[in-house]
Amino acid sequence: MQKQSIVQAVKSGRVLVADGAWGTFLQKKGMPPGECPELWCVTHRTDVLDIARSYIAAGADMIKSDSFGGTRCKLEYFNLAERTSELNQAAAEISREAAGSDKWVMASAGPTGLMTATGDVTEEELYNFFKEQVVALAAGGADAICIETFSALDEAVAAIRATRDNTACEALCTFTFERTVKGEYRTMMGVSPAEAAKACLAAGAHVIGANCGNGMERMIEIAKQMRKAAPAAPIMVNANAGLPKNVNGVDLFPETPAEMAGRVAALVAAGANIVGGCCGTTPAHIAAIKQAVVGLKQ
Repeated sequence: MQKQSIVQAVKSGRVLVADGAWGTFLQKKGMPPGECPELWCVTHRTDVLDIARSYIAAGADMIKSDSFGGTRCKLEYFNLAERTSELNQAAAEISREAAGSDKWVMASAGPTGLMTATGDVTEEELYNFFKEQVVALAAGGADAICIETFSALDEAVAAIRATRDNTACEALCTFTFERTVKGEYRTMMGVSPAEAAKACLAAGAHVIGANCGNGMERMIEIAKQMRKAAPAAPIMVNANAGLPKNVNGVDLFPETPAEMAGRVAALVAAGANIVGGCCGTTPAHIAAIKQAVVGLKQ
């Protein structure tokens, strides 16, 4: 029997559980500051595979890949631009191996760090950067592309279109919002949750949502705003383990697995169909979220 798509699973009434943080996990594995995370897919493959397997073991229905900074323009910083396809395909292959045939791989694609507003890059160049990346991720076995941590609409739209035009992968797109002094939620480029939802769906995204920037509590309001703007769209929320606290120069995320899990019901009621973690979250957090999701069906 062929595995359902993510959208099909959501439309069947399932609440899915996504994985947690990858960057902090790589650091715990010994990756030094300033090193290219994507290169670890070939130099430390066993460590990257262990991260992916840890989230599957915790109960995640879908896992990302070690490819967040995998566009050619980002890899250029490490003199690895010519290895763009190789590293992205390796990243997806690792997560595919961990996920097996019954879980989804939503391969990670993060922002380029370039902006059309300042003349750094054109929309066509953005499209081509993402095209190269997502084609390689699809070749590595990705079911979906997780276009995550975005703040600019044009860049997100370029990534969505590159995915839809050049792969058979589902396009999942999440933005990062911050609460303003007026109490509104906006990206650093001024985009609201409603604006992000509508623009991503118009570009062809299968799933919309939010990640990073906020803990579960604030994500509830963001999910409500997205749900109001997009009544029928699948929504994914990958929250941080609370708001970071700087202790001796190190950002620590205070929310325990139980505290995050305690807000799952409210987040799902607000409109989230897929719930996972971002910065500060661990397999223990994902296991607690999974237990909370299972509890929703009782």
